[in-house]
Amino acid sequence: MTHAPVPVPAASAPGRALRSPIGLSYAVTALLGVVVLVDLLIVAASLNMRSFLSGVTSGTADFDEDAANRADYAMAGSSGLYVAAVVAAGTLFIVWFHRVRQNAEVFAPGTQRRTPGWAIGAWFIPIANMWIPRGIAADVLRASRPDPYGGGVEGRGLLNAWWGAWVCSLVFDRYASRTYDRAEDAEAIHDAAALVLAGAGIDIFAAVLAVLFVRRITSMQHAKALAGRTAPSA
Repeated sequence: MTHAPVPVPAASAPGRALRSPIGLSYAVTALLGVVVLVDLLIVAASLNMRSFLSGVTSGTADFDEDAANRADYAMAGSSGLYVAAVVAAGTLFIVWFHRVRQNAEVFAPGTQRRTPGWAIGAWFIPIANMWIPRGIAADVLRASRPDPYGGGVEGRGLLNAWWGAWVCSLVFDRYASRTYDRAEDAEAIHDAAALVLAGAGIDIFAAVLAVLFVRRITSMQHAKALAGRTAPSA
C-alpha cells in the first residue's frame, strides 16, 4: 500500500527574521477608524444636501443661496477629508501588509507565490490591483496558520468578504463621485447625493471588515511566533 508524500516545509529565507506586526496593526486600525468617522461625515453631508434640495425641488421651500453654499461646502469638505484619511490609512495598511508578508516568508516560504516586494507594488498596478493583492493575502493567511501545509480554511471567509466589499466600495465610490460631479440641476444633485451616501455606507462596511482582517492575521502570526512554529533553516 502506498502513501501520499507529506509536504516538507521549505527552508526560511536566509537573513530573514520575524518582526511583530502588532504595533502597525494598532495604527492601521486607528486610521481605518478615522476613515469610518469621515464616512459618517459624508453621510451627514449627503443627508443635509438631500434635505435642502427636497424642499427646493418639491416647491415647498424657496432657494436659499447661503444654505446651498453651506451644503455644498459640507460635501466638498467631507470629500477632501476622506481622500486624506484614505491615503493615510492605505499607506500604513500597505506597510503592515508588507510586514506580515515578510513574516510569511519565515513561517512557510514554500506557500508564497510572489516575492515580498509584490506586497507593496501590486497595489499600484491598475486593474491588476483588483486581484493580485488578494492572492498575496491568501498566501499570507495560509502561512500564518498553525499548519500551513494542511487543508485548513481558517480566515478564508473573512478574506473573501473584506476583498469583495473593498472592490465594491472602490467601484461604487468612483461611480457615485462622477455622477455627483456631473450633476447640474437640483434634482440630479439630489439623486446623486443618495449615491454618495450609499457609497459611504459600503465603505464603512469594507473598513470594518478590513479591521477584522488585520486583527485576524496579526493575532495568528503573534500566536504562531510565540509557539515557535517557523520553517527549519537550510
